[in-house]
Amino acid sequence: MAKRHYIPVTADVPGVNERTCALIRKAIRAALAAEGVDFPCEVDVRVTNDAEIHAVNLETRQVDRPTDVLSFPARDLTPGELPEEEDADPATGLAPLGDMMISMERVRAQAKEYGHSNRRELAYLVVHSVLHLLGYDHLDEGPQKARMRAREDAIMAELGIER
Repeated sequence: MAKRHYIPVTADVPGVNERTCALIRKAIRAALAAEGVDFPCEVDVRVTNDAEIHAVNLETRQVDRPTDVLSFPARDLTPGELPEEEDADPATGLAPLGDMMISMERVRAQAKEYGHSNRRELAYLVVHSVLHLLGYDHLDEGPQKARMRAREDAIMAELGIER
């Protein structure tokens, strides 16, 4: 039986209710399970708006525009590599995986643009971010991106939220 993960979700935008937070946590847990993370870990989530994510994107990546999701891994991992249980914080017993920030404005706009629900877009972005926290990337248009997309599709299917 997998141990529980700690997933605090903070939001400073209207329309983020307990159902939204529950979906975020469910998507994170599904991604962690699919990647074999079976020890207690922590993922911190901030749900915000375009203005705040724009400011953070500019500060951290020097990209002067809002984005849908930002991921801040606690460790430099490669896909398939997991942090060790020994990496856990002695005070909490949790291995910190990192933080994610999601713009609900981007969630809504992209859901409309792609013709699917806000729920699907939010779950996808959360799964996408967890994979970044675990070392996946899509900097190339070849094997890295294909591998990440395949994992995203598989996890979304496990969640029962497909295109």
